[in-house]
Amino acid sequence: MAVTVFTDLQQIKDSVGRHLGHSEWLEITQERINLFADATGDHQWIHVDVEKAKEGPFGAPIAHGYLTLALSNLFLPQIVEVRNISMGVNYGMEKVRFPAPVPVGSRVRGGAEIVAVADIAGGVQVVNRITVEIEGSAKPACVIDSVTRYLL
Repeated sequence: MAVTVFTDLQQIKDSVGRHLGHSEWLEITQERINLFADATGDHQWIHVDVEKAKEGPFGAPIAHGYLTLALSNLFLPQIVEVRNISMGVNYGMEKVRFPAPVPVGSRVRGGAEIVAVADIAGGVQVVNRITVEIEGSAKPACVIDSVTRYLL
């Protein structure tokens, strides 16, 4: 895994359309799913009832979509590092889709591409398209247009 490093905001601007790389693979365990269910109060059986989920539409428990989305905050720093700024802040999401479920035991990773950069007061606003891939699957688990602000 190679981290893409930017040392100034112009390098980011010059990288629109560039794929930045991939994070490490992460196994989605039942324990992680259960902890997310506890944190959010979402205990739907397709996530936490292992026996019932085996008989359900996916044949096993699946990760919450929002768990998969939240992993983008783990993956993006493994992919890109921006230096010589005072801070980077998550500004939100423009679009999120969940094309495929993530069964327990799957491995996922994130990939990122810069799709837009705009000047803002004191820095830049960057839209990264983060694609959460499922190992061995033709469809991604999640595609996120994530908005980050990097401030000098």
